[in-house]
Amino acid sequence: MDDVLLGANRPFGLGYWPLPDDDPGVAVRRDAVRLVSPDGGLVRGILWTPPVGTPWKTAVILSHPRGDFSVHYACPLLAAAGYAVLGFGTRYMNNDIDCLHEACITDVQTAHDEMIRRGAEAVVLLGNSGGGSLMAMANAELGIGDGWVGMAAHPGEGVFMLQVIDPSVAEEEDPFSTVPELDMYHPDNGWRPWPEPCSYDPAWVETYRRAQRDRVARIDAIAKASIADAAAAIPTLRSLDVTADPVGYREARRRAVFTKYLTIYRTLADPAYLDLSIDPDDRAMGSLFAFPDPFDANFGRGGLARTMTARGWLSTWSGLSSGAKLADTMPDVKVPTLLIHPTADTEVRIWQAEEIVAASGAADVTYVEMQGALHYLEGDRPEAMQRVAEWLARRFP
Repeated sequence: MDDVLLGANRPFGLGYWPLPDDDPGVAVRRDAVRLVSPDGGLVRGILWTPPVGTPWKTAVILSHPRGDFSVHYACPLLAAAGYAVLGFGTRYMNNDIDCLHEACITDVQTAHDEMIRRGAEAVVLLGNSGGGSLMAMANAELGIGDGWVGMAAHPGEGVFMLQVIDPSVAEEEDPFSTVPELDMYHPDNGWRPWPEPCSYDPAWVETYRRAQRDRVARIDAIAKASIADAAAAIPTLRSLDVTADPVGYREARRRAVFTKYLTIYRTLADPAYLDLSIDPDDRAMGSLFAFPDPFDANFGRGGLARTMTARGWLSTWSGLSSGAKLADTMPDVKVPTLLIHPTADTEVRIWQAEEIVAASGAADVTYVEMQGALHYLEGDRPEAMQRVAEWLARRFP
């Protein structure tokens, strides 16, 4: 198959693109969509619709804070099942350095309103991975969407960072600075070179988890201080006469508009990647962000949130400050809710999936575990989408 949207070879890291065995076998339609949000954000995607002659009433919209979900595997499969499916990217597509979830949900609203304009009688929000927390936040804060579907949704990008950030970094400016007692990649703590399995003492893991929160708190403090310093310069700037004191005005202005960029080293250090006795499930060793050893990606290319503005870190990647945590938003998600969790997911644990559904404020909640399935459901996508389509059909004809 040579269709670039349905099965061409993909570079590493774009596991949500359709594979050849995801071809629905029918000629679904595709149209490019370009929208501008009320605050000027560009929302780009592809509208997938059923074959010619097949009417639709319900629309599914899906996105991710930085992923291009216009080519998500769910799009052709759900379109073939009779739904209009708008997969799109937010204004931060492929670059979340300054990602603000508060702006992302405006983009979700823009896509939602477009499908209403095109005649949708119901709009269902679908989120895969980090898209789950984005869609829950949009529903909870903006009241949009008639249903919420999570596919391998984790508890929020910031919460995910809490479990993968390396707490052994001693100095944020020095990528090699290390507190040995907190280093999961040190033999004294249970590490063994790949591909040997590692064994970490449960008490040590508890200490490690606390230290991860401590490091996030330290980064939060740096980010908040930078934002506060900029805000503190604004009154001075307003009091100055640019004509009478251009030098003073210039100094106050550059401080008021200053944006601090954070380089966040070593963000792929979850002991559960290498010790499968931690939160056991069906996963294999390693991470989908690794090449294949998490050690290499922790210190080299890989990981997440490696460069962020202060406000982008606080909004998206801080598990202590972000407003996109499912623990906070799911109680306000009262629309019919479906969560599909693949039990071989290297990034999301079963107990986290169970906590998500337990936190839901909906009376209609469905939880499905797909045994042995991976984070992006490679090999299990037609079955997973059939389950979603059946769930939709019972609620949104």
